[in-house]
Amino acid sequence: MEKYPELKNLVKIAKVLDGLKIPYYITGGFAVSIYGRPRFTADIDMVIKMSHPTVRDFTTKLQEIFPKGYVDENQINDALAWRGEFNIIDPESGLKVDFFITKDDEFEKECFKKARPQDIGYKVNFTNPENLIISKLIWYRNSESTRQLEDIASVVDIQKKLDQQYLTLWISKLGLEQEWRKSRKLNK
Repeated sequence: MEKYPELKNLVKIAKVLDGLKIPYYITGGFAVSIYGRPRFTADIDMVIKMSHPTVRDFTTKLQEIFPKGYVDENQINDALAWRGEFNIIDPESGLKVDFFITKDDEFEKECFKKARPQDIGYKVNFTNPENLIISKLIWYRNSESTRQLEDIASVVDIQKKLDQQYLTLWISKLGLEQEWRKSRKLNK
């Protein structure tokens, strides 16, 4: 088995998204491995802006990439209708990709605007480190998983030039001050 099949498969998915002009960015644990300390993650999290007319082409292209994989067009349509999520699973590589349909709120618009291409053999769009931190704070508030706080500490520790003014603005706008204070305790 290839050393990093998830990177090869991520590039394939990014090429499909780019080819269909579906805006996206990578977030979650995989992005933490780019901006913080590398860590194991069981999946790749992507936020996408997709519309119903692209679903059939998207599904077809993913089935070409992952012929033995799980790709469900009905699940994708349901995710679009409810602004939820769907996933694809490739049993050959063990890769699972969770696709989150953008809620198109003010913060997610900002995430798309500030996404950065990272060259991993192909330029793949990743959330920026500040928005990754803010997303992890939101996930911590919703789940109370200390993994989120550890991820934040990792990114803050590695990224020495974070835009503190931007972080303060969005933490305040989203009411995440308490979660931010908890995450800062890990970095002391």
